Amino acid sequence: MKLVRRDFVPNGPGSVKVIPEDDDDMWHAYNLITAGDTVQAVTVRKVLREAASGGRDAERVKLKLEIKVEAVEYDKEGSVLRIRGKNIMENEHVKIGQFHTLEIELHRPFVLRKDVWDSMAREILQQACDPAASADLAVVLMQEGLAHLLLIGKSITTTRSRVETSIPRKHGPAIAGYESALRKFFENVLQALLKHIDFKVIRCVVIASPGFTKDQFRDYLLLEAERRELRSIIENKSRIVLAHSNSGYKHSLKEVLDTPNVMALIKDTKAAQEVRALKEFFDMLSNDTDRACYGPKHVEVAHERMAVQTLLITDSLFRNSDIKTRRKYVKFVEAVKDSGGTAHIFSSMHVSGEQLAQLTGIAAILRFPLPELEDIEM
Repeated sequence: MKLVRRDFVPNGPGSVKVIPEDDDDMWHAYNLITAGDTVQAVTVRKVLREAASGGRDAERVKLKLEIKVEAVEYDKEGSVLRIRGKNIMENEHVKIGQFHTLEIELHRPFVLRKDVWDSMAREILQQACDPAASADLAVVLMQEGLAHLLLIGKSITTTRSRVETSIPRKHGPAIAGYESALRKFFENVLQALLKHIDFKVIRCVVIASPGFTKDQFRDYLLLEAERRELRSIIENKSRIVLAHSNSGYKHSLKEVLDTPNVMALIKDTKAAQEVRALKEFFDMLSNDTDRACYGPKHVEVAHERMAVQTLLITDSLFRNSDIKTRRKYVKFVEAVKDSGGTAHIFSSMHVSGEQLAQLTGIAAILRFPLPELEDIEM
């Protein structure tokens, strides 16, 4: 995200002007904008004008509006933010107090004002504006006849392509049909790779499958790259790695990210740190139950006893429309850090964040056992 202007006091009021440049930035903007903030941007609105004939013509006009935010929606597929609220800026076409929905798109600047720039908002802004934090990974999950191409950014996992091809069985008279269907399937996956993968941004591509499908596809990919002189593939073939997965479905992504050689490639990224922390939590939950807990009540009690070593929390808890609840969680994260603990804020758009959300969205690894937590109601 490009930071054009920054003018705020930490834990006080102020504004920033920013330009979202990729899908990750839209997700950061979604987490940054909360009810009660104001957003100023150029928008388009349909306006009725008196025509010379006495009738009315509808015309779309561009205008600058500032609205007091009441609700924010994130459209993942279209990468658009819809911000609904009341206009607070004098304008000939939109009265003060009138409702309007601003649409924030990629490369469209906007100004965000907050009464309080708390530590969480400052951290999101810093992450979004730090280009070094972007270490993107592409994963192709495949099995015969099905492939998913996923892009894994700092904070969001997006499905860029789903390829499905009907493949007949390998045995008997259908063998010729099998070979040509498999080639057609590989060709469709190759086209998806060429369309969606930019090696200037992507650090590496992981091809994962059960059995030998991944090896067959890589062989096909490299042969076709030589034959068609696909420079982007030939020059980056060392960045294409293989891994095992149980299937070509998206739920196999967690298992691929857990693979040691993939973890080594993405070890510096936020996604990898989250995967490691979550794995450590689940290991602790299985092997040393008294040193792991989840649920707001249990984690709060553990923190009161200075027992929280690692806090795991999803970003959806900070998007609560109730400002008091949001502030409570912001203060909670700050308090854990102040007491020497670490806090991982999981993106609910990442596979690890979805897993944590199933466990109430908040969990902790403890410094020392607290068996008495079992007696406290969740």
